[in-house]
Amino acid sequence: MVESYMIIFSAIGCAIIAEGWRTTRKKANGMALPPGPRLLPFLGNILDIDVARPWLTYAEWGKQYGDIVYSRLFGQHFIIVNSEKVARTIVDKHSAIYSDRPVIATNEYFGFSFNTGLLPYGDTFRMHRKLFHQVLRVEASNSYQDLYLRKAHELVVNLFDAPEEVERHLNTFAASLILAVTYGYETQPMDDPFVTSVQKVISIGNQIISPERAAMQMFFPFLTRLPSFVPGGEYKKQAPECRRLVQDMMETPFEYVKKQLAKGTARQSMVSDFLNQGNGSQFRAHEQLMKAVAATAYLGGSETTSSTLHTFLLAMVLYPEVQALARAAIDAVCGRDGIPTFQDRESLPYIEAVCRELLRWAPVAPLCIPHATSCDDVYNGFLIPKGSVVVLNAWAMGHDEDIYPNPSHFDPDRHLTTDGKLKDEPMCSHFAFGFGRRICPGRFFADHSLWASVVSILSTIEIAKAQDKDGKDIDFTPRFTNGLTIHPEHFPCSMRSVSSAREEQMRTMWRVDATGQ
Repeated sequence: MVESYMIIFSAIGCAIIAEGWRTTRKKANGMALPPGPRLLPFLGNILDIDVARPWLTYAEWGKQYGDIVYSRLFGQHFIIVNSEKVARTIVDKHSAIYSDRPVIATNEYFGFSFNTGLLPYGDTFRMHRKLFHQVLRVEASNSYQDLYLRKAHELVVNLFDAPEEVERHLNTFAASLILAVTYGYETQPMDDPFVTSVQKVISIGNQIISPERAAMQMFFPFLTRLPSFVPGGEYKKQAPECRRLVQDMMETPFEYVKKQLAKGTARQSMVSDFLNQGNGSQFRAHEQLMKAVAATAYLGGSETTSSTLHTFLLAMVLYPEVQALARAAIDAVCGRDGIPTFQDRESLPYIEAVCRELLRWAPVAPLCIPHATSCDDVYNGFLIPKGSVVVLNAWAMGHDEDIYPNPSHFDPDRHLTTDGKLKDEPMCSHFAFGFGRRICPGRFFADHSLWASVVSILSTIEIAKAQDKDGKDIDFTPRFTNGLTIHPEHFPCSMRSVSSAREEQMRTMWRVDATGQ
């Protein structure tokens, strides 16, 4: 026991010396680092950060020090970018330098190292992206329009039939979309094993994948070897279960497709197309890669879509005037009883503006996934050192008061010109989808699925505050979860049909789609 403590204290002592050497070396090369908060010896700025919501701390630093801020956590350089303009300048234009990821030991330990979004930049990452592009590029994503609407209609029906289970319906909708495209799998309406499995993985991953944890793991690699009962090792208790869940998530739906192919009942999907290519040695060598890509789509698509829709419901409860304007726009284009389709999309700029405002108001991943620099770079006279963790603060970008006045207010009109036309870039270019070569490969799919669900819900359901037994509105304070991705905590709401004709049409169309009769 004494020897163990001596090893730990020795490691900390060496780290302190290395920290002092690193600081001196960077100051000696004649280039200034970006401005930032005062650094404490060894600790850096770890005590200054709201670890539950670090994007708020970083946004405050941005107001004090500028759009690009230097920080250090233990010995790790952090470059925090709070401005979309700066992010476009350095990450988009210098993408060769900013496309890597920081090494987070917990990724391997918890079984997440397969994930495309967490891979280091290199050949494997490029192969993943190529496979994603084949299935989720803009042309392919457009071809799924019937699927988006069918699943959106199913979501509407489920919200009517069991409004008290909102979160479950949103999770099922999001997972069912990506499972259909990835594996050709139709989810069960309740307690689907694939949906349940991915939700458990998301819950664990949200807490253990973060830039702040990366800094600790990079500076204290021995933490991964601490027993779970030692302070600092508690999180490891979840690791074996997470690895099992991840393995099941990669293997089970993949094997499902194989069985369906053998029976001749497989639907077209990313995985079935891959498996139909053959069974030679080269094919088998790429099978594990295909499993990783499919599981990444399954994991990422499930979480981001359901969380964004959860935020949408919250915004509609808090801003009923937005809901009324959106419904009036739909009625004007589709008539009182007509169901909106993708043919109506260009005629409904206000719905598009609602979707863009959702991504701005409460981005699902407030800090995106951190980038890492592969060599030194210079921006505006400041040194950005090799190996820096680059944090792109999407929350701060969306709450920049110079660009978005009164940013905490949900206002779709900020995305429209005075004559009601869209004034922003296409939604798939939104900063919430990331930057450079690490931009979300499923952004076109996410764009279409979000629009289909939002327009279907708004055309049919009025979302309002829940009422108590005396008929009075139940007020609440909106709160969000924390982690790599966020969504609203549970809030009370009510739902009622605003168009019995649309509701019945969606029920009928969904039954026909579900039964084929």
